[in-house]
Amino acid sequence: MKKITSVERALRAAEPHLLLTVVRMALIEEYGAERVELRMADYGLKNLQAVLASEGADEAVPLHDSPEGRAFGAQEPHVVHRDAAGVVDVHLPVTIRGDRLGVLSVRLPADRYAPAVVSDLEYICQALGHEILVAERDTDLYLMARRAARLTLAAEMQWQLLPGRSCTRTEFSLGAQLEPAYAIFGDNFDWSASSEHLTVTVTNGMGQGIEAALLSNLAVNALRNARRAGLPLADQAILADQAVYAQYGGRAHVAVLLLRFELATGEVEVVEAGSPRVWRRRGRQVEELTFDAQLPLGMFDGTVYVPERFTVEPGDRLLFASDGVYESVSPTQELFTERALARALAATGLLPAAQVPGAILRAVADHRGDSPLGDDALVLCLDWHGRPAT
Repeated sequence: MKKITSVERALRAAEPHLLLTVVRMALIEEYGAERVELRMADYGLKNLQAVLASEGADEAVPLHDSPEGRAFGAQEPHVVHRDAAGVVDVHLPVTIRGDRLGVLSVRLPADRYAPAVVSDLEYICQALGHEILVAERDTDLYLMARRAARLTLAAEMQWQLLPGRSCTRTEFSLGAQLEPAYAIFGDNFDWSASSEHLTVTVTNGMGQGIEAALLSNLAVNALRNARRAGLPLADQAILADQAVYAQYGGRAHVAVLLLRFELATGEVEVVEAGSPRVWRRRGRQVEELTFDAQLPLGMFDGTVYVPERFTVEPGDRLLFASDGVYESVSPTQELFTERALARALAATGLLPAAQVPGAILRAVADHRGDSPLGDDALVLCLDWHGRPAT
């Protein structure tokens, strides 16, 4: 415990851009580490990109075919014994409240390796993850490390608007992904959880490029403003509708799906105002949940929104998707929703919520074949666990 405390104190006192340097020095001193590397998951969730504490570059490693990727995917330490070299490589996920940031890799002499050391390193990774989130207010180092390519300006705006890519609590687990990751423009998602409620928002701003990103930014921030003012769900939609109409006068609109989950009961209040849709997998049955279609935000002045209700049960999986997913067309002109979506949902039944969006988007890409992506694609997966009985 004394070693852990020493490393944690060093992290708290470190300059934001020197977190890896501090961790490396502390692990060398306290655990005899020979090599320490930090890698961040890139925006496309295809690679783990090296965070550089000094000059020189380490190549990215694939997220789906590497020891580091196994630790990231399984969300548990992955240990590789290199007997010939007399060392042990320990790869550990860096994850905060379900938000998967990356992987810390530590090379130890074989005689310094022990299960208790791995437990210490897991705790240190939690502390490192917290400090990275705080440090990102003051340095671009960790955001830059996530880039396998340059983001468009519209994509920069959209990624900065997100709360994260995944989140885990006792009552639920969720994960989401945007494509094309480095050139997204109109699609976005948001969530917020309190002690009693979870609010989830899926938005799709019309248009292309920077105009679509600006429109979605306005809508998301208007919804947040209303939510943080304590307004009911329908009033959140009304306030955001007024904000978008006041700015664009009906020339542009935002499709939005708003949901508010009561954590204790699974009761859900929903406002559907546009194109994002939701499917539920309960047991082996997959069905689309349909609601009364209401006008997108900002289309007309003074629109009134009326909420509907349904209930989720422990074990339910909800999949939210924008039109770039369910309207994706195969070379034979078959829509993804017709059969491929049900197959994809069944195939991802054993994956955690954080990994489902990527798997669904890969299925969409396979469905399209050589056809280019015609629109933004957003997938959000929510697994409902329910609140344990007291």
